[in-house]
Amino acid sequence: GDLPGFTRTVYERDHALVTPESRVWTGLQGWKNTIGAHFVSPAMMSTHFTMYLAKMGEESSAGMPPNGAERFVFVVQGVAEIQVQGKTIRLEEDHYAYFPPDLPHEITSTTGAVLHINERIYSVPHSSDVDKRPEFLHGITEEQPVLPVPGEIFVLRKLLPQTPEYDFNIHVMDFEPGEFLNVKEYHYNQHSLLLLQGQGIYRLGENWYPVQAGDVIWMGAYVPQWYCALGKQRSRYILYKDTNRDPLFEYGKSFQ
Repeated sequence: GDLPGFTRTVYERDHALVTPESRVWTGLQGWKNTIGAHFVSPAMMSTHFTMYLAKMGEESSAGMPPNGAERFVFVVQGVAEIQVQGKTIRLEEDHYAYFPPDLPHEITSTTGAVLHINERIYSVPHSSDVDKRPEFLHGITEEQPVLPVPGEIFVLRKLLPQTPEYDFNIHVMDFEPGEFLNVKEYHYNQHSLLLLQGQGIYRLGENWYPVQAGDVIWMGAYVPQWYCALGKQRSRYILYKDTNRDPLFEYGKSFQ
């Protein structure tokens, strides 16, 4: 990262790897004493969500997402507080919160925090059987149950309910050194990924990328993908994934 002109960052039609030396920090609209770096946005091909890091300074506060947008916040470092529905909730490292679209809320930090954030315009279910809407929730990663993953050996936790009113989920996945994905995945669901710990090799399409903590990956629809953890410590990453929507509507831009 210190060599002049050198970066591991790559942008392709169906995927991207963004490494720390390429982060560009700017102000975020409506935020106070905060800078942000966007890694995934609709400026990419066929992408309908954003993923960014917000670096909150002392006595900082967040702006609201756009009208109709839902927001997921995960604390990478530091401490933040949220004010929502008449409650004040303290979020520490590995804590998270989900805000459904148009829910008034505040996010503040007295001492500073780094937040991983996903936002997207909520996709209304097209099935008449789904009459619920997503609700605010918050939690701690380690308190979430480890879920069975038939045919795989990694540890999986899902941070949002697996019910049809939610149009995405957030996975936290742990791999011990030498563990890898058994399935060489190919699917319509898009991903963003932040490697929180460890290192390994990520295959994206026909490319094989060495990756390490701090790297961000965007995976577009149908890009072949595979991961193997290397090194001497556990790998952990946090992953956004589209769920519970028919791709005919999701990618046909027919949602309301």
